[in-house]
Amino acid sequence: MAGHSKWANIQHRKGRQDAARSKLFSKLSKEITVAAKMGDPDPEKNPRLRLAVKEAKASSVPKDVIDRAIKKSQAGDGENYEEIRYEGYGPNGVAVIVEAMTDNRNRTASNVRSTFSKNGGNMGESGSVAFMFERKGEIIYPASAGDADDIMMAAIEAGAEDVESSEESHVIWCADTDLNEVSTALEEQLGESESTKLTWKPSNTTELDLEGMQSLMKLVDALEDDDDVQRVTTNFEASDEVMAQL
Repeated sequence: MAGHSKWANIQHRKGRQDAARSKLFSKLSKEITVAAKMGDPDPEKNPRLRLAVKEAKASSVPKDVIDRAIKKSQAGDGENYEEIRYEGYGPNGVAVIVEAMTDNRNRTASNVRSTFSKNGGNMGESGSVAFMFERKGEIIYPASAGDADDIMMAAIEAGAEDVESSEESHVIWCADTDLNEVSTALEEQLGESESTKLTWKPSNTTELDLEGMQSLMKLVDALEDDDDVQRVTTNFEASDEVMAQL
């Protein structure tokens, strides 16, 4: 399985088990508020908001928190967040994309740059690593949702492009513009997904050993600890043995 998908599984479990759940809830709430502010506050009429709400529910964000985030978008006196993407390289030349929402571009840029440099990486210019990725829709179902053949058939019927199945999960890929339609069609066949979101899928990867993975995880954890950072994507590749040791 591609390293990116292994990382998705690690991050998903981490997100469900991390003691700092309030930080996760805050970031998901911010995405809901921004999505609702940019479009209709009704998830059924706003595909981005619908996906944001779905991701929040998958991470066990309470309904009242989701409702408050939507109402905040209509208040008119809330913060104005700007979406920014930073790119750079981590330890061993791994490509890193950092997606942020901020009300202070200078603060966030300074913090992200500092985090890169303190953890064996360096922040690059816009476009310095994005060419190594494709913007895709990613839908994750647990292995218990069905065997690989059944999931593949369901994914094809829903309009997906590819499926990566493992002992732990099924990662379904689709065009970024098709994510809302594909995820809705899959829900009708397979039920609620564990995760549905837009992400960056690496078109080429960098192999890491155990030490390299530990260094990379240190960088990613530090970046994700920043309140302005929504998500971090890398293009690492690691063997099953290395992943098991982690």
